[in-house]
Amino acid sequence: MLQFEQEIKELIISSLALEDITPQDIDAAQPLFVDGLGLDSIDALELGLALQKRYGVTMSADSEQTRKHFGSVQALTAFVVAHRECVGSTAA
Repeated sequence: MLQFEQEIKELIISSLALEDITPQDIDAAQPLFVDGLGLDSIDALELGLALQKRYGVTMSADSEQTRKHFGSVQALTAFVVAHRECVGSTAA
């Protein structure tokens, strides 16, 4: 799971072109928006597209569940892992 958190951190940095930030600078438990990393709604859209391209996950922009998934790197990682396991189990 820690390796996957690292991937998510790298995806955040590359898809949002965050300069002067390394994966080690991002606390996986800290909030991604407002306090914490300080992302905004445009960042959320860009990150959502990056997640969709890389992992095939889709989320509703207005969903309360989506807000929870975007709460932290840990939450995003858990969501993507669960999605991949679900997709993997239906493909078998």
